[in-house]
Amino acid sequence: MHLDLNGARWRKSTRSGQGGQCVEVADGFTGVMPVRDSKDPNGPALVFPTAAWQSFITAIRAGEFDAR
Repeated sequence: MHLDLNGARWRKSTRSGQGGQCVEVADGFTGVMPVRDSKDPNGPALVFPTAAWQSFITAIRAGEFDAR
């Protein structure tokens, strides 16, 4: 599947720090969530099914990836 991301409007999380370890997402693509490394805006993007991305965000908010 080829997804044209040339016109994508990328955004960072409001919780992103200034340490440069951020991801950006592009809303507005039906059924998928494009994700890229903010340090490499011209680099590759990963594209996840929307349901999988939402599950990932839910797990983050629940603390499932917190260091133990």
